[in-house]
Amino acid sequence: MRLFIDKAVPEAWKSAEAHSVAVSAAAEKHGLSRTEVELIDVRASQINGCAYCLDMHSRQAREAGVTQQMLDLLPAWRETEIFDERMCAVLAVAEAATRMPLSEEARADLSGARQVLGDEAFAAAEWVAVTINMFNRVSILSGHPVRPRREQ
Repeated sequence: MRLFIDKAVPEAWKSAEAHSVAVSAAAEKHGLSRTEVELIDVRASQINGCAYCLDMHSRQAREAGVTQQMLDLLPAWRETEIFDERMCAVLAVAEAATRMPLSEEARADLSGARQVLGDEAFAAAEWVAVTINMFNRVSILSGHPVRPRREQ
């Protein structure tokens, strides 16, 4: 069993939680919808292979209005037309911020996303992506378990 780093150093975890609250508030203030935030969270968690965060954010995404079809197609979002322009922009941000170092394709995606979102929403989307990447790493390193739940 791994060491839950959030429990082992609780003051760092409290700081991470406060950071997350601040980023969520900034995202809302600067024009990102809850749906867009959750799309970033789910896509980054998919890329990182964070089961704990995928479980949590897939539920939250559905609560925020992301359809099951969108969640099912998320890994292939570039191959479908069910995501609108803003959704594609935030998904591009999620992927670029998660797959490092930045490729030329990622740089072009970020430039396009900035044009679609505008500077403030674009920067907020980058902060959301940075934040979920941090939480993915905490959960993966800690081995946070995913417990079975009854589906409603």
